[in-house]
Amino acid sequence: MNRIDEPPAPWPRRQPPRRIGAPPVPRSTGHARLRRIGSIVTRMFVAAVALAVLAGTGLAWSAKNGFDAGFLHSDALGDDAPRSLDGAVNILLIGLDTRKDLDGKDLPKAILDQLHAGDGSEGGYNANSLILLHIPADMSKIVAFSIPRDNYVAVTGIPGYSRIKIKEAYGLKKAVVQAKLMEQGVDDPVELERRSREAGRESIVTTVRNLVGVPIDRFAEISLAGFYDLADAVGGVDVCLTNAVDDSEFSGAVFPAGRQHLDAAQALAFVRQRHGLPNGDLDRTHRQQAFLTSVAKSLKDSGTLTDLSKLSALMDAAHRDIVLSQGWDLFEFVRDLGAAGSIPVEFRTLPVLRYDVIDGQDVNIVDPAAIKREVRAAFGQQAPTTTVAAANPDAVVDVHNVGSATGQAALVSKMLTARGYGEGEVGGGDGNDEPYSAVTYGPGAIQDARAVAEILGGLPVSASPWVEDGHVRVILGADFTPPAELSPTTTTRPVTTTTSVAGQPLPDAGKPLTTNIGDTIPCVN
Repeated sequence: MNRIDEPPAPWPRRQPPRRIGAPPVPRSTGHARLRRIGSIVTRMFVAAVALAVLAGTGLAWSAKNGFDAGFLHSDALGDDAPRSLDGAVNILLIGLDTRKDLDGKDLPKAILDQLHAGDGSEGGYNANSLILLHIPADMSKIVAFSIPRDNYVAVTGIPGYSRIKIKEAYGLKKAVVQAKLMEQGVDDPVELERRSREAGRESIVTTVRNLVGVPIDRFAEISLAGFYDLADAVGGVDVCLTNAVDDSEFSGAVFPAGRQHLDAAQALAFVRQRHGLPNGDLDRTHRQQAFLTSVAKSLKDSGTLTDLSKLSALMDAAHRDIVLSQGWDLFEFVRDLGAAGSIPVEFRTLPVLRYDVIDGQDVNIVDPAAIKREVRAAFGQQAPTTTVAAANPDAVVDVHNVGSATGQAALVSKMLTARGYGEGEVGGGDGNDEPYSAVTYGPGAIQDARAVAEILGGLPVSASPWVEDGHVRVILGADFTPPAELSPTTTTRPVTTTTSVAGQPLPDAGKPLTTNIGDTIPCVN
């Protein structure tokens, strides 16, 4: 590994990506800069793509067509996806962990070796960094929610899975679709990569939307390859640490307490560090937020966004590695932000109930219903009011416990009956149920199933041949987290499926941090 005080070697330039479906453009052999840091470092990529969104400085750009046309655009949001109706915009920033370029080609071995990134077979397509931005119509305050990557959430559309770490929604769906395409005879590697990654984008957007309960109007994706290009373009960042750190054995983060300037390699170590932090992944989330703020300040202080030559270098890097949702006029969007002047930004992190181990994996247990309430409140949005009114007394809801706490099925059945649904069977599984929480339904009950799933925190919904007409079947697995309105009679969890992580402190997402983007640099662990 290069010493962090050594200057980086020059990188081969890469050609910009195309629109999905466009013919391939020959690539130069030197594509990116990457390293073994993989999953953690992606957080910095998310920060980098957010620069253009959050650095509210006056813009005087004349090359609008070149600015927007250089990005690869994706249709993953879909035409029928819910949208914000009050003039606000919700933007999902996706940091993708992959050692591949946008065409699925491995990054050059020389670059991977220099950056300790292993080879193209390592890593995957995990969305290791997720930030949800809310920008109100009056641009009075931006709210940015970081979504911890190990949150254990419901998922749909991935055979064999009903609960996963949220970061896995992209890669698992990509793998499923790629396998199907190959079975259909698609053998062009570029086509396979593009089409399967589109499916991955659709999956991660849907999974996040189901978790937070608000529309996603735009998204931006950036890969590992993009960070070095963008980090180089801004010339490093200033950070502030509350305490000195020495993680030379793992991340290479060896920094004194206080404010200091980091080059790109040091910044990687700053965001990569996991060992020795009081709150582990949550502290890394706070570092990500601090990094985002610092990069915006660097852009503001250097005048990059008002200097066409500096801006050109920045956008040249961005065009190569960033994917934007179709229809997003980023030029106009950033210009509007700039015209709004200094906008306060409130950084928050989605709450985590506890750390657990499920099927041998470290996961964050969350309360989806509580998350929806917190996000909607922070965004100034009201929770949907249609759920109770839509309760159908003719819809019979059966509740079956296949691994949740003792008595949980009776509690859930009682709650749903009180809301107006017909009372059905209450008991254990019948052998046809997966050991995970889900809602299934018979003919004619799809709307009722969706409403019940929403009440229970956004459980996955699917049709089942085992469920009678007009019936909804609720399956409570060991992964079930009761909504806050329920009071479980016991917190005992089956040790054969999930194991509490003894000796770990309760997760601490920290208090919201409010700052004017580009003005201050917060101190973090």
